[in-house]
Amino acid sequence: MRVSRFEDLLVWQKSIEISLTIYKLFAVNLDWGFKNQIQRASVSIANNIAEGFDRSSDKEFKRFLFIALGSASEVRSMNYLGFKLNYISIEEYNECNNQLIEISKMLNGLSRSLNRSEVKYL
Repeated sequence: MRVSRFEDLLVWQKSIEISLTIYKLFAVNLDWGFKNQIQRASVSIANNIAEGFDRSSDKEFKRFLFIALGSASEVRSMNYLGFKLNYISIEEYNECNNQLIEISKMLNGLSRSLNRSEVKYL
């Protein structure tokens, strides 16, 4: 099955979900610098998947998937910091961390599948 829209990608859908979760968790947080950074990084995951999908080649898509992966790692790191600063509970931390690990695995898997399907770009 060929995907024709980035909105149909499960990894993009899950990236939107984690952004919504992050926005809700930190909605009332008064540490504006922290809040702004984690929210922007979470949105960057889905945005980079979308931007890469609509580029002209699988090579470009793969490049943006790696950028999205970097953003997911940034959110994971900030999520941990948020827990250590007592901004979120251990349960909230674990839920977000598990979602972010799943997204990272999906991004890696999608990237690997592009390697197999489009060898001409390597």
